[in-house]
Amino acid sequence: MKSVTEFANVTLNKGLSTKAALAAEGKSAEEIQQGLGETFKYEGDKLKYFINALDVAVQNQDNLKRVFVVSLSEGENVPVKAVQIEEMHYVPEFLITSAPTKVDAKGRGGKGGRGAGRGDKKSGSPWGMTPEEKAAKNSKGSPKTP
Repeated sequence: MKSVTEFANVTLNKGLSTKAALAAEGKSAEEIQQGLGETFKYEGDKLKYFINALDVAVQNQDNLKRVFVVSLSEGENVPVKAVQIEEMHYVPEFLITSAPTKVDAKGRGGKGGRGAGRGDKKSGSPWGMTPEEKAAKNSKGSPKTP
């Protein structure tokens, strides 16, 4: 797989809004393509790839990060969700989001947070107990037998 170019989500969103604005003005397909080329300073193959990447972005708008334009050699597997337009494949890449953590009855999240991984330590210091805390613990403890 050989990467030809890629278009970031920010550029694609601006392109989609520009394309919608030009279509609202009643421009023809050629005029829209020319307007996008002038706006984004693309010409030739790069403009053709951008127009096709906009079509792929419309189909995959949820959590889209960017669209890669790649050419595949003979015998290579086509990536998941890739769209072939003419001789190029347009591969959308998505943002990976984590599931939200469960909140317990005290209003705290799941893993992590204060006290996680430190056992039952009640100390506020990440380095252990202060000398004052150690002295207080020893005075509260059971008397030592000789």
